[in-house]
Amino acid sequence: MNESQTHPTGELSANKPSGMMKMQHDDKHPMTHDMNDPGMAASMEADIRKRFWVALVLSLLVVLLSPMAVMVGIRIPINPHPRSWILFALTTPVVFWCGWIFIAGAYQSIKTRKLDMSVLISVGVLAAYFASLYLTVIGSTELFYDAAAMLVTFVLFGHWMEMKSRRGTNDSLKALFNLVPPKTHVIRNGQETEVDTADVILGDEVVIRPGDRVPVDGTVEKGESAIDEALVTGESVPVQKKPGDKVIGGSVNGSGTITFKVTAVGADATLNRIAKLVETAQNSKAPGQRLADKAAGYLVVLAVGAGIFTFIGWRWIEGVTFLTALTFAISAIVIACPDALGLATPTAVAVGTGLGAKHHILIKDAATLESTSRINAIVLDKTGTLTEGKPRVTEIKCVDGATDDNTIRTLAAVESQSSHPLAYAIMEESKRRNLKLPEDVKEFQNVAGKGVSAKVEGHAVLVGNEALMQTENVDMHPLQDALDRMLSTNQTILLLAVDKKAVAVVSVTDPIKSTAKRAIEELKKRGIETAMLSGDNQTVAEHVGKEVGIDRVFAEVLPENKAKFVQKLQSEGKFVAMVGDGVNDAPALAQSDIGIAIGAGTDVATEAADIVLMQSEPIDIVNAIILSKATVGKMKQNLIWASVYNVVAIPVAAGLFYHSLGWSIQPAVSALLMSASSIIVAVNAVMLTRSEKNFLTTTA
Repeated sequence: MNESQTHPTGELSANKPSGMMKMQHDDKHPMTHDMNDPGMAASMEADIRKRFWVALVLSLLVVLLSPMAVMVGIRIPINPHPRSWILFALTTPVVFWCGWIFIAGAYQSIKTRKLDMSVLISVGVLAAYFASLYLTVIGSTELFYDAAAMLVTFVLFGHWMEMKSRRGTNDSLKALFNLVPPKTHVIRNGQETEVDTADVILGDEVVIRPGDRVPVDGTVEKGESAIDEALVTGESVPVQKKPGDKVIGGSVNGSGTITFKVTAVGADATLNRIAKLVETAQNSKAPGQRLADKAAGYLVVLAVGAGIFTFIGWRWIEGVTFLTALTFAISAIVIACPDALGLATPTAVAVGTGLGAKHHILIKDAATLESTSRINAIVLDKTGTLTEGKPRVTEIKCVDGATDDNTIRTLAAVESQSSHPLAYAIMEESKRRNLKLPEDVKEFQNVAGKGVSAKVEGHAVLVGNEALMQTENVDMHPLQDALDRMLSTNQTILLLAVDKKAVAVVSVTDPIKSTAKRAIEELKKRGIETAMLSGDNQTVAEHVGKEVGIDRVFAEVLPENKAKFVQKLQSEGKFVAMVGDGVNDAPALAQSDIGIAIGAGTDVATEAADIVLMQSEPIDIVNAIILSKATVGKMKQNLIWASVYNVVAIPVAAGLFYHSLGWSIQPAVSALLMSASSIIVAVNAVMLTRSEKNFLTTTA
């Protein structure tokens, strides 16, 4: 790695994960980690690792020859004068090769008039190095080469650990890109041709055979198949795809052959958008980090000032020797390096967002990750969020002489002309029964608010509610008992009449998601108020709300008014999250303090949201809160540790307690203690992965 090199961000092609992750240090860090290319990230990590090991070996030799070794009883029989020059020879490559990234970073920072962490590291390293060189030249045996070498070594180790923690949290995402096939088959000029996936363009027709991986996003044009989307959406069961359905790059085709039209490539593809979300989150700063940045800047001034005043105080006020004053000054500068403060929140954010992505919870920025822990009220859309959003037939009751199959066949013939959500349930039921629908369907009409009518194979057919049957003078007495029973359970009812005679009553239900009730229970345990928005009538909405345990139910809400109900809760002093999946949820998602989109929903909803739940499971709302609280906990621990450590360490290293308590710290020990603080912070952030065991599962 060239220390001064800027690594360009690569454009993500369909088969090359060159835009995987870009994870950068903030200004306080002496390095820029471009993680957009996994290969580049691994190369940069390998470079830091190599520099660390070289520095470690040479530093151990320096320590063995230094006064510190003598203090612990290690004596190597070399005359003092040659020993000094040997230490100089061993330390020079540590400072100017292993530690060049810090020196180059300091130079760039000073050019832009910034006092960041690289400046302080360089000041500490170069002060110890050049002071030792001066003492070597004049023949002194009291040297600080060990401090310079150890400071470089430990800071390198801290940044290597940070790179590992950042890169390691993205393994599950990189696996997605590795599953995109390098080549695929497209139809061009009427011929099927094998091309590089990177060369696939919008509008291409791609042919996928059994067992193939889907190379890019698209819409099915021909054929049917079940596709495994588990790695992308978390859906454990293969999803049946038919013409008009969307397919996602990276998913695995089942037993059928399909042809689909490409609808998204490059940065617009689903996998790339997932990567971009995590990238943005890991590069963003949490509110707590902005405070830490400002504090780190002051600490740079404090540390350099402490070194200068320490030297002046000991040399000209206390009247000690030049060497003693220099020793205290260098110790103060080295131990005051706020590296731990700089690592405190970025490492926690990197681990937290990566852990969320691993569990299909995409958090768009660090501020969201931190703020989610403050949620005390959640508004949930009913359809598609608490319920499956896919109504299905649950019961059929026919008059004597009629059959279930004939009932569904007739209903489907009429509903095939309708776009009503209930029509979907009837059509799916007819497919499940493998029914052949009548082709002779005429005079189809919508009856506003009541149902539909048509002529099917010469018979007058009515499909709708009781109001429609009453208007058309259809006697429902033969089915009244079944109708009353179904209505008492708050199911949606379809009535069928043929030639003015009642034939059947069919109940249609939008099933509640399996984890919805448990999710609401867990939210309540955490003191979070729950509310539900629904466009359904009050009776149906309250039934669903009661079944899952919702605190407040807002029914018959028009799409354009959803945001007003979020505002209502905010006006009560609540920090509100909104969970939804549809286009009509986007304004409410934007209005809320934290917008949470169900991943199976629309692009508009996911764009307006701060968090995307790719598995579309309500239980992941709780997991997002668990993750946020754990991450904020680590941030606070790291910030408190780093801040208190620096405040306490500087006066001790400067010798403030030397006369009263006899406390003094050698520069080499200062380097060890400073770096130990940074390593503690990095390791503590990595331990955030332990919060994974607290996540709730769909099976528990």
